[in-house]
Formats: sequence, C-alpha cells, structure tokens
Amino acid sequence: MKATVIIPNYNGKHFLKPCLDALSKQTFSSFEIIIVDNASTDGSLEFLDLNYPEIKTISLEENYGFSKAVNIGIKNAKTPYVILLNNDTEPAADYIDYMVKAIEKSPEIFSVSSKMIQMYHPEFIDSAGDLYTVLGWAICRGTGRPVSNYTTADTIFSACAGAAIYRRNVFKKIGYFDEAHFAYLEDVDIGYRAKIYGYKNTYCPDALVYHVGSGTSGSKYNSFKVKMTGRNNLYLNYKNMPLLQIVFNSIPLFLGFLIKYLFFVKIGFGKDYLEGAREGLRNLKKQKKVPFRLIHLPNYFSIEAELIKNTVFYAKDWFSRKIFKR
Repeated sequence: MKATVIIPNYNGKHFLKPCLDALSKQTFSSFEIIIVDNASTDGSLEFLDLNYPEIKTISLEENYGFSKAVNIGIKNAKTPYVILLNNDTEPAADYIDYMVKAIEKSPEIFSVSSKMIQMYHPEFIDSAGDLYTVLGWAICRGTGRPVSNYTTADTIFSACAGAAIYRRNVFKKIGYFDEAHFAYLEDVDIGYRAKIYGYKNTYCPDALVYHVGSGTSGSKYNSFKVKMTGRNNLYLNYKNMPLLQIVFNSIPLFLGFLIKYLFFVKIGFGKDYLEGAREGLRNLKKQKKVPFRLIHLPNYFSIEAELIKNTVFYAKDWFSRKIFKR
C-alpha cells in the first residue's frame, strides 16, 4: 500500500456514503481507508458497521477535534503517504493517482493540496491551497474564482487539510498537527512548520475534489469557528515566528487583527473573535514554539519574503474582485 486516506468524522453520517462511494471508484488501488470518529451521536458508527465493515474505523470516546483525530489516523497508518479528506467531499476518480504522483516528484515535498471545487456550484473553486500573509491572515487561494483558474502546478504556503496528501515520515521530524488548535488553522500551522524545516508544500491542479464546505461546523461564519480562529491565529504566529520576526511584523500583525475584529463586529461576531483572542493570550506561553536553529535562518528569511509577497497578491486580488469586479 502506498497511501492511507484518513477521514475525520463528527456527526457526518449523511456525508459518508457519497464520499466513500467516490473513493471506491478510484483508478489508483494501492490505498486503504481509516475513519476516525469523534464520538458521533448520529448513528455514523452503526452506519459504517452495517454498510462498510471492511473499512477500519477508530471510535473516540469524546469529540477531540480535527487535529487529534487526524493525528490518531496518521499514527495508525503504515503507508509512506497519508491523505486527509473531509467527510463532506467527493474526490474525482483519478484524485489519489494524481496526488501520489505529485508528492513523489521530490522528497522535499511535505504536502500537496488538491483543487477543491464547490459541490453545489461546480463552476467555482473552493480552494487551490492556502496562503499566509504578514497581516496574520490565512487566505484560501482561489475561493470563488472560476474553475478555469489555477491550472498550473506551483508552490503554496500550506495545503488545505480538507483534501491533501502528506509525507508520513516527516511528521516524526517536525511534529504532528497541533492538538491545542482543536480545529482551524492547524493546516497552515503545520505547513508553516514544515517550511521552517526546509520542506515544500505544493498544489496539484489535476487532483479534483468536490467539497460541500463547513460540513461539520454548519456555516462559513459561526460563533465557534470565529472564536477558534481568533485564538489559533495567535498560537500560529507565536509558535512559528522567532521573537525578532514577531517584533518586525508587529505593526502589520496588529493591523491585521484590528481589521479582522472590525469585520467580525460588522457581521455580528466581534465578541466571539475577542473572546478567542483573549483565550489565546492567556494560553500563549503553554504553546510549544518551534525551536530556533541557525541552520534554519535562510528558511525564515524565505518565509518572511513569502509572507510579504502573499500580502501584495491578496491586496491585488481583493481590489480586482471588490473594486474592478474582475
């Protein structure tokens, strides 16, 4: 076996059949599936036992969140590669084939992000990988753009863990998904960490996945998600940036926080965002920073340049969409 598909599930019974049936039609056969269930109460486990008894299922005693669920799946996998796949997705028949070929192009590649397409509006992209900016904003690249965009394989900041492949042995070197995140930004965090260690994250435009989106949380913006984002964003910067880099980026990071707070106030989630930020500040010192090593210094400079470049890209893209309606 070359790959293990790991599907975290929490009350996603209604999504499981389309997802698993799509996996059964893959042109690539050298893979297995592990479903990690976060104490679902909707009959997910009974459904799997009855209809997919051949699939390995790990049942957790409580909802530990995305990060811990996928970590358990990764640690139970034996294959060189692991594919993380949201339960509200349907991969195209050649999805795994393209993903394995993409990560095998170089041992320096830690992860590969697929081209995620909006399930109910397949003319639009859902994600073409993630970018991170000097403002402290994680950008889901390509969201809302026509599917005719992002047709070239390239390097990205981090892979979207909703449908991405990872080199399993690298986790032992850089660490696993941070379980303190519970959910949200954990994929940007581990992609950032991999870059510090000199690995690459890439994008494969041929690996197509159709995605419902917010299948577990229920909506694009809600109290829980906004709170987690406000908290985890602080964790991400604190852990991955050395002190001098935090000081250097302090003004744009503060501006990024302020703009986001005002945005969430406007849509009714300002208190949630502040609550998450307060929790993040209270627990900041408990978070494990990436050890600074001189050998990684060139990588830190490269990352800083990428953060600035991504900020410029996002600004241009925003003006293109909002001002010039392109």
